[in-house]
Amino acid sequence: MNKIIIILQSFLAIVLLSSFSIQKQETCSLTIDVSELRNSKGTVLFALYNRDDAFPDEHYKKYFKKLTGVIVNGASSVTFENLPEGKYAVNILHDENNDGKIKKGIILPKEGIGFSNFQSISFSNRPSFTKASFNLQSDKKIKVNIIYL
Repeated sequence: MNKIIIILQSFLAIVLLSSFSIQKQETCSLTIDVSELRNSKGTVLFALYNRDDAFPDEHYKKYFKKLTGVIVNGASSVTFENLPEGKYAVNILHDENNDGKIKKGIILPKEGIGFSNFQSISFSNRPSFTKASFNLQSDKKIKVNIIYL
């Protein structure tokens, strides 16, 4: 009888202890810096994406999270907080006229744009989630180049 009681007590102790060890999902912060903006007009729109089918997003409607940064001396920076670990890509707009949209000429943007992992863009080097994405597993800081076409 004592063996049964000991086994039951051990089982209950394991069940109780395991219920307290529920894994908490880790969250991270992502700081994004841009510099060398051609002027300090407007704001900088920082859009963060976590899905392949949402990127690139010319109209800034499919983002996971979005922040707007102020421009100080031709630079801007924002920090996304409490992000779950995962794969992300960044799309940035130097929104000189503060309308939340890319101002275009006939085809090409007139305002500066930028994508994570991209130094330049062209017809043969178009942004995609695969090319722009990076893994976020801990707090991270990245720099994104703004491209004026």
